Amino acid sequence: MDTIRSFKGYGKVDPVEEQAFRRKARKRLIILIISIVLLLAIIIGAVVGTLIHNRNGNNSLVQGSNSSAQSIKAVCSQTLYPESCYNNISKINKSNSTDPEELLKLSLQVVFNSLSELSSLPQNALEEINSTFFADTKSRMQNSTEYASNSLAIVSYIAGILGKLNIPVHRKLLTETGHDFPEWVSPNVRRLLQDSRRPTPNVTVAIDGTGDVKTIKEAMAKIGFYTSVTGKGFVAIDMGFKNTAGAVKHQAVALRSSSDLSVFYKCSFDAFQDTLYPHSGRQFYRDCDVIGTVDFIFGSAAVVFQNCRIMPRQPLPNQFVTITAQGKKDPNENSGISIQNCDISAFDNLTARTYLGRPWKKYSTTVIMQSTIGGFLNPLGWISWVQGVDPPSTIFYGEYMNTGPGAGVDNRVKWAGYKPRLTSNDASRFTVASFIQGQRWLPQTNVLFDSTL
Repeated sequence: MDTIRSFKGYGKVDPVEEQAFRRKARKRLIILIISIVLLLAIIIGAVVGTLIHNRNGNNSLVQGSNSSAQSIKAVCSQTLYPESCYNNISKINKSNSTDPEELLKLSLQVVFNSLSELSSLPQNALEEINSTFFADTKSRMQNSTEYASNSLAIVSYIAGILGKLNIPVHRKLLTETGHDFPEWVSPNVRRLLQDSRRPTPNVTVAIDGTGDVKTIKEAMAKIGFYTSVTGKGFVAIDMGFKNTAGAVKHQAVALRSSSDLSVFYKCSFDAFQDTLYPHSGRQFYRDCDVIGTVDFIFGSAAVVFQNCRIMPRQPLPNQFVTITAQGKKDPNENSGISIQNCDISAFDNLTARTYLGRPWKKYSTTVIMQSTIGGFLNPLGWISWVQGVDPPSTIFYGEYMNTGPGAGVDNRVKWAGYKPRLTSNDASRFTVASFIQGQRWLPQTNVLFDSTL
């Protein structure tokens, strides 16, 4: 959400967090710091993929860069924040290196330094929260976000150059260990799974009465209004997630998932505004039902929906319906919503204006392809976040080979970032294989999937 009160009734507002703001200040700060650390971990993973083993004849990948300053400027020119990139790398480039790989490592050092400043905040500062403290903390977090974005951009830049020069990109992959673990399960997690000392669960569900509760419904009542999934490799099969707050409560999330490599198979998600929140990571939904009103599929994950039923429902009076609201903030972020081979049909007597979605952030990315769209859809297809103001040209919205009475694109919006008729090459970027690399990790889940168009 942009602010806690923005777009009341249509934006991303969580009344519970608003009421408990001061009480949960410490928890919020810790979560934000952890999120930045996780982003850094992703960057480090990308760095492994940029290691250059063929240096002969290619000592300088930045053409025309014959000095350290020129090299840094050339690399930083590819980022969203070139000034902060150049200034901070220059400060710590003691060897005057012109090697892009070394400059990338220096950019990561900048991120580490920034995170170290955050982690060194005094504990007692949180006991006396004031506007100055929050302003300082927000500034430091903004710096860390910018530095991380710079590193992602540099990774993309170097990878692009390597591709043009036909230099192979080497990645260190985990291998099977003989314990039937998928290759993406880290050594630490493997040790945890093999350890007899397991973490204590928050709630244990057992129908025979040996657990804390007997049903998922009781478990959800214990842990709050909605379910939040974290960790890696979460799989849900034949489960229902429902928020019973109703339309009048506005934002009412049924499920929030930040689990990378997660799968939801034959599940249902039932609420009104903001029903399903694929927050981050790579996620796959197959044969699921999603029901809601305003922005009822939203978030920043790289998510693919296949063979799902997506069902908009009648909202409150004077509201319109938007199926998606994607939140990609950085052009180098692997983030977007892909809806493939799905049935998009009304849940009830839907008379309100209904759209496929609206761009939430500057680089919002959403593709609807090979799906059936009902006649309830407004011919424009999409709507701006700020009504009457076209979204920036940096968004990527598109449709590909859809059918049904609502699939016609002749009267769609005329945004610069909207592609009414994607080519097969463009559409293939949003398949299970290309977008979430599903062929590497989905087979271990035994869930059906189509890897291509």
